[in-house]
Amino acid sequence: MSGHHDHGHHHHHSVPADAGGRLIWALAITFGFVGVEIVAGLWANSLALLTDAAHNASDVLALLISWIALWLTRRPAHARKTFGYHRAGILAAFVNSLTLVGIALGIGWEAIERLRSPLEVDAPVMIGVSLLAVLVNAGTAWLVHRGSENDLNLRSAFVHLMGDVLSTIGATIAGVLIFFTNWRWLDPLVSVLIAGFIIWHAWQILRDSIDVLLEATPRDIDVEKVVSDLQTIPGVQAIHDLHIWSITASMRALSAHVVTDQQGPQRSPQLISTINEVLCHRYNIGHATLQLECSCNTPQLYCTLTEQHQH
Repeated sequence: MSGHHDHGHHHHHSVPADAGGRLIWALAITFGFVGVEIVAGLWANSLALLTDAAHNASDVLALLISWIALWLTRRPAHARKTFGYHRAGILAAFVNSLTLVGIALGIGWEAIERLRSPLEVDAPVMIGVSLLAVLVNAGTAWLVHRGSENDLNLRSAFVHLMGDVLSTIGATIAGVLIFFTNWRWLDPLVSVLIAGFIIWHAWQILRDSIDVLLEATPRDIDVEKVVSDLQTIPGVQAIHDLHIWSITASMRALSAHVVTDQQGPQRSPQLISTINEVLCHRYNIGHATLQLECSCNTPQLYCTLTEQHQH
């Protein structure tokens, strides 16, 4: 099957250049504070503080994984890794979200046990350390936030840190209420609520990272609408063998066979350019591989790949 093969490249939403440095700063600050919270949590007998200490300890590993993945993604493509190392960030997000779920389940289990038999809590120590932790965790979350909107790796690190912010805010509120009411059950109750929040956000990252790893069509793209838009371009008669996937959360790719009556050294480049503009501006698809054909021997819009699949 003959045809014209062409690529379009328009990459968007690159990770900020200083993201690696900000991750290192957040890692160092978080690591230094873990010991403070462990000692204070044991002293005050506060599960909320120990919960946040455990979460902070996992953050150290999560931030390290995110930093390594960020370093890998900036390595150039080569013969063995023709897409480069962009998926390293997705793998990091997948691992970090799994650890978030595991930690949250452990927190919830321990909290339920303490709800059955609440322990005495040293409220003043709990309040003081929690207030300090709010400042520390909010600062590290702020360091990581920029760029997290469009990068799953940074977002997983940010959610780790935001979980700490909420944990410490919850511990502070629980400490104040316990100080005035002696309702010791508030401490484990706050931990249960925080665990639920962590699981919800971890699931969203886990779902998105699995979608990217399985090369699913991005959730905000309507494939039928893409085909309809392309077929309104003069010269495009039909689209088949269509694949749309994500290399990262913000880097999208498409491959398709385009049936056209405008082949030739002058018409084909112009048609390819028009298609790429539509894909880029309407769907943020920055890497398009298009094959122009005079006739369609495979009329299916979607083509199931097999080991024997050839064109």
